[in-house]
Amino acid sequence: MGPLASAEGWNVPFDSPFYPPLPAKYEQVLFHLVFFSCDPAATRDLLPDPLEPSPDGRCVAMGISVPKCSAYGAFEEAALQLSCRFGDQIGWYCSHVWHNGPAGITAGREVYGTPKFLADVEIGGTQEQISTVAGTDGTNEISIQSRAPDPAAMEELPDLSPSWRLKVIPRADGPGPAIKQLIDGSTATTDLQIAWCRRGEGTVRFERSAARDLTGLAPVSYDGAYHMEASYSEGYATIVHDFLKG
Repeated sequence: MGPLASAEGWNVPFDSPFYPPLPAKYEQVLFHLVFFSCDPAATRDLLPDPLEPSPDGRCVAMGISVPKCSAYGAFEEAALQLSCRFGDQIGWYCSHVWHNGPAGITAGREVYGTPKFLADVEIGGTQEQISTVAGTDGTNEISIQSRAPDPAAMEELPDLSPSWRLKVIPRADGPGPAIKQLIDGSTATTDLQIAWCRRGEGTVRFERSAARDLTGLAPVSYDGAYHMEASYSEGYATIVHDFLKG
């Protein structure tokens, strides 16, 4: 291997990166999503400027079980997204991802700005009934339970795009960011193949831990749940705003 060209590079050390270049291929991934609304004021502190919270406090909690991924192996995670506004556009901001695979954490943070952190995650169930429990320090910080008895078409799923994340990489020569970008992660998914999809109802519960307190997001109403199995590729996302370039 020769020297790394000045315009190239994926990761360091460049001859042995912790995770491979994109795309990553996912097979037979199990999703369950529970939509709910909370006090809109509770979401405000979780959104970076200039995102504004949705007046209805709508959120979605999801469990994701990945049995096979070409880049990161098998892993499980729980994720939380908050409905919000960026300028005149309505979308979702991914605020937390509980994840039990280290390579996926590093890639998620460094590539997309996905807010992943190492956690204990347990997902189990059937096509009709699924449970996700995730947390840190021995506390189940989020519990997602759903039952989906009815078949559904993919078109029935609520639109979760744009799916914004805040990518921040700190400076090495002092405080502050070297990179600060708002990323739309929804554009990274390609070659999507849905094996099956179901709809029903679910519940979400939060518990306070030493690491975080999301109990302010306690649901005041619910708006359905969905289960599905999908295979897809994950490639490059979209930079929608670069804070350091004005």
